Amino acid sequence: MNFKHAASALALTALVASSSRSAAAADALKVAVVDTQRAVADTEDGLRARATMKKLFESKQQELGRKEQDLLKQRDDLEKQMRVMSKEAFQKREEDFRRQTIELQAMLETYNKEIFKKQKELTDPIVERVMGNIKRLASQEGYDLIVDRAGAPYFRSDLDLTDKVIRLSNGGSAGGKDKDKEDKTKGGDKPKAP
Repeated sequence: MNFKHAASALALTALVASSSRSAAAADALKVAVVDTQRAVADTEDGLRARATMKKLFESKQQELGRKEQDLLKQRDDLEKQMRVMSKEAFQKREEDFRRQTIELQAMLETYNKEIFKKQKELTDPIVERVMGNIKRLASQEGYDLIVDRAGAPYFRSDLDLTDKVIRLSNGGSAGGKDKDKEDKTKGGDKPKAP
C-alpha cells in the first residue's frame, strides 16, 4: 500500500472512529459520485470541442508528417550522393539538413503549445459550467458530498450523478428521475449515457 492510499485509509478510519453520531444521523449524510472527466467530455459542448481538437490535431499532424517525409527523403538523397559530392557541397547540404531538422523540432513544440492552448481555451468554460452544475445539483437535491468517480474505488451505481450533470450542462433539467430508473432497468447496474 503506498503512502497516498495509506493516508486516505488512515483518514477514513479516523473519521469513522471519531464519529459518535447515531445510526439515524449517519443515514442522513447524502453522498454521490460524478465522473467529471466524462461529464465534461460528453456534454454537447465537450463533444464539439473534441471534434474541433481532432481536426486541429489532424491538420497539424499532416503538416508535420509531410515535412518529416521530406526530411527523410533529403537524408536518403544525401547518403546516396555522399560519395559523388565534393566535401564542401556535402557539408553545406548536411548543415541545411540539420537546420531543417531543428526547425521541424521547433515547429513540433510550437504546435504542441498551440494545441494545449486551444484545448484549454475550449474546455475551461465547459469545466466551469460542469462544476457549477455539480454544485447546483448538490444544493437542489441536498447532497452533503459529491466525490469524483476517479477517487472512489467503489460506489453503488445509483450514487452516480454523471448523466444528470451532463443533462443539466446541456441545458436540460436535473430531474430526469424516470429516465434514470428506465436506464437502470435496461442496463442492469450501470447507468447509460443520455
